[in-house]
Amino acid sequence: MFKNSKVKQITHYAGEDIPEKKGQVMTVSFELNGQEFTALNGGPEFKFTEAVSFVINCDTQEEIDYYWEKLTAGGGKEVQCGWVAEKYGLSWQVTPAKFFAEWVKDPAGLQRVTHEVWQMKKLDLAKLEKAFAGK
Repeated sequence: MFKNSKVKQITHYAGEDIPEKKGQVMTVSFELNGQEFTALNGGPEFKFTEAVSFVINCDTQEEIDYYWEKLTAGGGKEVQCGWVAEKYGLSWQVTPAKFFAEWVKDPAGLQRVTHEVWQMKKLDLAKLEKAFAGK
């Protein structure tokens, strides 16, 4: 789904400290679009919540549509304001890169954009650009 992405390293529980987890995956180090992450398998008692989400900054509506389609496929859920919970429950924010790079610098424009965002699930870049411009 993401170009320039790969799994870098996988470690497993050895079993000395937690025998019931022996052989299970403990950590996975990976890259998404060149950004490095490490995930820890803490066990089934630790569930994904909206408290943690990944942001995908998109330059075009085509990118927004691509990631939205991929993340909602197979049981993912559209949330609101550009948020998606993919089929495993991890939350993603599919947003225009302009939101954080440019729009935050203009409080009035940002307020108009924010009002529009609240009305949407998948974000419509053309509508947001019009709102920012005050049209």
